[in-house]
Amino acid sequence: MTQRVELATVMDRLAVDGLITDYAVAVDDGDWEAYRGLFTSDGRADYRSAGGIEGDAKEVAEWLTQTMELFPMRQHLIVNRQVRFGPLEHDTGDTAQVRADYVNPMRFAGHDGGDTTPDFVCGGRYDFALVRTDSGWRLRSVVVDEKWRRAPQARQEPAAT
Repeated sequence: MTQRVELATVMDRLAVDGLITDYAVAVDDGDWEAYRGLFTSDGRADYRSAGGIEGDAKEVAEWLTQTMELFPMRQHLIVNRQVRFGPLEHDTGDTAQVRADYVNPMRFAGHDGGDTTPDFVCGGRYDFALVRTDSGWRLRSVVVDEKWRRAPQARQEPAAT
């Protein structure tokens, strides 16, 4: 590889990494306009393994707007990012696949006392498909594979005597 190709690969890697970080921040901050802007015009997301929906970025953003109201405190941690670049129409480097693990602690709305300890935590793996566009790298698809979750236990009322 020439130094120019190596530099281009490093720059692409940084741009892809930034896009994945922007995704996490948009979800955590509830910035659904920014979320939609991360996708291609035909981009899709699939949250079914986590109890959600699959659809285009606009309809998924609308679903997230309502669903995330349950969790005013959330913090995405996307780690162990594996990035693979590939061809699109025989031009090397115009697509990318990213597999990354996530841990997502959240806090349910309506808890009193100022406690900010997460009471819902889930984790799993993301599969991101990206494509280079005239506007930079964009998400073509996001697939969530939730592998585990820890949720509060339902309280049981004592039996009446």
